[in-house]
Amino acid sequence: MQIKAAVTQTQGQEFKIEDVELDAPKPDEVLVRIVATGVCHTDAVARDLAIAPLPAVLGHEGAGIVAAVGSNVKDIEVGDHVVLSFAHCGECAMCLSGHPTVCEQFNPLNFGGCHHDHTHRLHQHGRPLSTFFGQSSFASYAIAHQRNTIKVDKDVDLALLGPLGCGIQTGAGTVLNRLKPEFGSSIAIFGTGAVGLSALMAAKIIGCKNIIAVDIHDNRLELAKELGATHTINSLLDDVVAKIKDITRGGNEYAIETTGVPLVVRQALQALRPLGTCAIVGITPTMEIDVHNDLMAEGKTMVGVIEGDAIAKIFIPTLVEYYKKGLFPFDRLVQFFDFEHINEAFEASKNGSVIKPILKIA
Repeated sequence: MQIKAAVTQTQGQEFKIEDVELDAPKPDEVLVRIVATGVCHTDAVARDLAIAPLPAVLGHEGAGIVAAVGSNVKDIEVGDHVVLSFAHCGECAMCLSGHPTVCEQFNPLNFGGCHHDHTHRLHQHGRPLSTFFGQSSFASYAIAHQRNTIKVDKDVDLALLGPLGCGIQTGAGTVLNRLKPEFGSSIAIFGTGAVGLSALMAAKIIGCKNIIAVDIHDNRLELAKELGATHTINSLLDDVVAKIKDITRGGNEYAIETTGVPLVVRQALQALRPLGTCAIVGITPTMEIDVHNDLMAEGKTMVGVIEGDAIAKIFIPTLVEYYKKGLFPFDRLVQFFDFEHINEAFEASKNGSVIKPILKIA
């Protein structure tokens, strides 16, 4: 079938909406009419650094309505509302032990450009286009495996839900699934973008005593207060480590680092109290840390977390339930753009004027 898609032909090129051919779903796959899809920093990295083969159709926070299902698909029907999340094999030791975010095939399935059977569903001018994150949701229709197709309630605005598939799942899941802070504990969140603010809302749900938001933008820190931060720190104006230790009387038990900035990573470690844990979720370049003073001497832990260590088919519906109860107001983070304005949406994300852009496609 012919669809419209934002095609990335070469590294660093602006998105262009073009005609593309999409094959029919195979037995374990689902055809989804995309209603909306989130804009994520990972899409920008894929476009600018070519971390997936080009040409490609990017997009990995899709939400839509099921248009067709393959012969082997179970529990998903035409007309269902779904969110598309990360691809995983479902068969390796990590998947079978409940950790599909570190699937042994995660990189080839999400960044390799092919579907699980090593073939392509997208074509243009007789040549294949790479698939991204097992979905390629910058398009009017997408093909996904039933494993990364998650049913959601029809009584919630579907256009809002796409970012649950990656960025918002990452922040909230890092708190709720991996760190699991004790009630009354303290947590510092470095960076108040979509990931950081999602982590902050999850920390409020879990009952942290001190929820400290750290950023360089006062407007984002104000929003952090509205969403549950008990304290905010502008790192351009204050000594972050000293202030956190003052607030918490010795350091926080938990930290989440979302920025990927080496200086901030070290601040996140240094502000922990002994035996504290810092989760790294930002894309961080090669950097140096003082292993003895920043980690070992006080028994601290630094852990990497992918996609919030979530089982998406369980966790995304849980987040929707929290949202319906008013406990997880992630709609405060988003702004909608028409699909035709995709490049403006990416610019708004880059310059920080919008926390989480969402492209409305249908």
